[in-house]
Amino acid sequence: MAKKKKTTNKAGADGQVVASNRKARHDYTILDTYECGIVLLGTEIKSLREGKASLVDAFATIDGGEVWLRNLHVPEYTMGTWTNHSPKRTRKLLLHRREIDTLMGKVRDGNKTLIPLKLYFKDGRLKVELGLAQGKQDYDKRQDIKRRTEEREVTRELGRRIKGIKG
Repeated sequence: MAKKKKTTNKAGADGQVVASNRKARHDYTILDTYECGIVLLGTEIKSLREGKASLVDAFATIDGGEVWLRNLHVPEYTMGTWTNHSPKRTRKLLLHRREIDTLMGKVRDGNKTLIPLKLYFKDGRLKVELGLAQGKQDYDKRQDIKRRTEEREVTRELGRRIKGIKG
């Protein structure tokens, strides 16, 4: 009788998020999102499968008709040797030509930027969710916080009424 292999849910497993940029949704209004591939070295993918990455301060630029991801911090692979990668190197993103052209037009038109929202594995390949974003002003951020607080209070009150608790 064959033994069943016990599967563990690691950060590098398929469908799992390796890193997410939670502050991006606070600082920016996300207008559109794109899923794109990323060109990596062998030690980078091994480090990412261990669940190590940081999207803080990361952004994407369009140079020469290609999209580049800058300031993504992928720490060096612990078992790597002299062939290890540099942690903050510029990495190329893989998108279709028409997507790059539309992004180029949108970024060039107004004060919009490309922000990586999360890194995740899909079918064994690392994907980047790239967001076309527009910066928020301070009063926009305060309004969002107020709206979320009000929604949270409403759902809490509804839950109390359903349970029959008087507040």
